Amino acid sequence: MSLDEDARWLEWVTKQFESIAGDDKEIDIDEFKTALKVKESFFAERFFALFDSDGSSSISLDELLEALDLLIHGTETDKLKFLFQVYDVDGQWSQETHAYTRSGSIDPDELRTVLKSCLRESAISLPEEKLDDLTLALFESADKDNSGAITFEELKAELENFPEVMENLTISAANWLKPPESDQKKRHAPRYLTRAYWQNNSRKLLFLCLYACLNLLLFTFAMLQHKQGGAWYMVAKGCGQCLNFNCTFVMVLMLRRCLTWLRATWVVRVLPLDQNILLHQIVGYAILCFTLVHTVAHIFNFVQLSHSSEFSLWEYLLTTRPGIGWVKGTASLTGVVLQVVICLMVLCSSTFVRRSGHFEVFYWSHLSYVLVWSVLLVHCANFWKWFVVPGLLFLLEKIIGIAVSRIGGLYIVEVNLLPSKVTHLVIKRPQFFQFKPGDYVYINIPVIAKYEWHPFTISSPPEQSDSLWLHIRSMGQWTNRLYEYFREPERETVSPKRLATSLRDRRQLLRTQVPAKLGENHRFCNIKCYVDGPYGTPTRQIFASEHAVLIGAGIGITPFASILQSIIYRQRKQNCPSCNYSWCENIKDSEMKLRKVDFIWINRDQKSFEWFVSLLTKLEMDQADEDLEGRFLEMHMYMTSALSKNDMKAIGLQMALDLLAKKEKRDSITGLRTRTQPGRPEWGKVFQKVSEENKGKVHVFYCGAPALAKVIKAQCEHFGFHFYKENF
Repeated sequence: MSLDEDARWLEWVTKQFESIAGDDKEIDIDEFKTALKVKESFFAERFFALFDSDGSSSISLDELLEALDLLIHGTETDKLKFLFQVYDVDGQWSQETHAYTRSGSIDPDELRTVLKSCLRESAISLPEEKLDDLTLALFESADKDNSGAITFEELKAELENFPEVMENLTISAANWLKPPESDQKKRHAPRYLTRAYWQNNSRKLLFLCLYACLNLLLFTFAMLQHKQGGAWYMVAKGCGQCLNFNCTFVMVLMLRRCLTWLRATWVVRVLPLDQNILLHQIVGYAILCFTLVHTVAHIFNFVQLSHSSEFSLWEYLLTTRPGIGWVKGTASLTGVVLQVVICLMVLCSSTFVRRSGHFEVFYWSHLSYVLVWSVLLVHCANFWKWFVVPGLLFLLEKIIGIAVSRIGGLYIVEVNLLPSKVTHLVIKRPQFFQFKPGDYVYINIPVIAKYEWHPFTISSPPEQSDSLWLHIRSMGQWTNRLYEYFREPERETVSPKRLATSLRDRRQLLRTQVPAKLGENHRFCNIKCYVDGPYGTPTRQIFASEHAVLIGAGIGITPFASILQSIIYRQRKQNCPSCNYSWCENIKDSEMKLRKVDFIWINRDQKSFEWFVSLLTKLEMDQADEDLEGRFLEMHMYMTSALSKNDMKAIGLQMALDLLAKKEKRDSITGLRTRTQPGRPEWGKVFQKVSEENKGKVHVFYCGAPALAKVIKAQCEHFGFHFYKENF
């Protein structure tokens, strides 16, 4: 640190200390625990004891600054000595020599106590036997002289085998001690002004430019046609013409079957079909703006007319007496209705409503599009000319959707309740149902809600001919009702006439690979459902990519589960009957251009990995004979609740997990061969490694939280990767 940075840090720590210590100018153990935000009291008590150098059961500002100076400005050896003190609960430390005496050591019981606290701090649950294995692995590796205790020198030597740990050894939970970033920091150009952004979003930006130009031309042409009516009348007519176009174009962007068909043609390389939801939202906001301006312009025009006619302003606005409109003078009344309905639709479509567990509000309010189009036909004499062709296509899609969903009754034949309130539905797949990996469907389950349809990604591969899988996480009213419905004691859902069919289905499905064991969370059933789809998503591009990076956050793994299983089918493993030689045989597929796949799955807790652990295990087994560098599929698991390797509260645990994973060739958290990494991915390093592999043009596919999508997209733009986000 420079002198200015050091003074700034000192001022910040002093300010934070005063806000926590209160009037007595001392921090006690309870205040220290609250400030440090640790889950396990063991670490808070150990840190407190080491900070409290005079043994007064409280920490003064000088004591805090002395300890922090060592952690922030100290050498690696200084930090290691502090770490050793944390682990050596009964160790001997000489204040005179500032060094450990020869009696200072860590015995197996102390190490086990520390590792147990590390597990709790990182929200990792392991059986006692596994904890013993971790303790033994780390102790045997560190105790070089087999003396039955780990000395400071031995711990230091062991840590030298983990250079990434020492890069930034710290206490990550002490965020209250970190000063805010300096405003003088180098400022980068806004993301939207960078060359990379324009290159990676060229189709969308070109489309938006053409869209804006078309609206401008329509507005200008309509104004010039009605210039005899005055300025406000011209503005109203200009906005009205733009509304004619936008109120039909917003429908075109949601013609899902047409868009799914177009994704299989050259059009996908020209138009931003994968961003139809974003464009639909943009057009929706444009409709709101044009509607408001259109209404205000008419109000001002009516004010002017009321001064020179026999009708008052309220008569122009709320009655049919002035005779404005092509259907019995109802233009003003229908305009008021349209204004109210459109405002409500936009309000109920906001992110806050959709993401806060009130999807039904969005769903039912959006169905008022039928009312909007009906009233528009009455409100505007020319709207039908814009509406007739898109309207017929929309009607045709709806008829096909209803017909497809009702032909041949579909039944949910098996249900698995998974951790984190995830419902795994197994649906009997009809013979005519064809889809591609990553596609999604709308599902209606009458016993949950008779008239509600909700979209979910298909998590089974197209090659699995007997059933469809859906993994549904409980995040709203409908999904919670679904989970609770199957949590209740089993109902008599199988009718007598379908009993024989149901039993045959059960025997058949028992032969399929379903990642769950029979028990209270796993049941067979026969519940009627309807499915509308399938509909295409950006992930349809994956097999046309050369190097694909699949990133799933939480339940966002579902489209990639389908893709990964499809890869298994397309690369069937063959074994020679005469010897033990095995190889992967690629099934001929003109669409398959993949040379490498990196799969990244980010979960908050340990339980979530159980959703697809059997699938991931099979993927690893199929590649067990391949060299690490030559593997077609490389998996990366991240657990965000676990503390990172350079955190003092987790360093011992992560070292032990690494050592045990090398010994057992299996990760202790998931049971996979792939080691689960703690914390969040460092996207810069992840994409740098991908870029250096030179496997071809990189396409990144993401499904998960929108906030993380922005971070990943920014990194993709920096490295020149193509980014696709799952939207439906």
